[in-house]
Amino acid sequence: MNASMQTIDQKIAVEYLKFFYPPLRTEISQLSVQDNFAGIIQATVNYLKSLLLEAKINIISHHMKLMHLIYRNGNSYIRDIIENLFVRSFESFKKHAKIQHWKLLYQYMPVSFQEIYDEQRKQDQLFFGK
Repeated sequence: MNASMQTIDQKIAVEYLKFFYPPLRTEISQLSVQDNFAGIIQATVNYLKSLLLEAKINIISHHMKLMHLIYRNGNSYIRDIIENLFVRSFESFKKHAKIQHWKLLYQYMPVSFQEIYDEQRKQDQLFFGK
């Protein structure tokens, strides 16, 4: 992927996600037909949570980096959905992971996702006292 990559819209993102997540290809295709990009991102989150239960930290880390590629080159809609569903899910990952697994995931997480996650936690603390 080169630096002059075009902006990724919903249609292009769906194609990337079908390629990145072979086990979810059918589900992604079905949700795409329904124009449900948020559902597609939620399906990827659910898949990664299942990998977390199996302690497959390296695979999850790899998928975070792939999602970051889409995020980094995505249009504002793609970026908003990824921030509000994918990155938001990290709090749930933290709760369900062993502490050493969470530390590894956080360490491997793309820096911009770390920054978004940390900012979301600060906002939640401010607004909800969590």
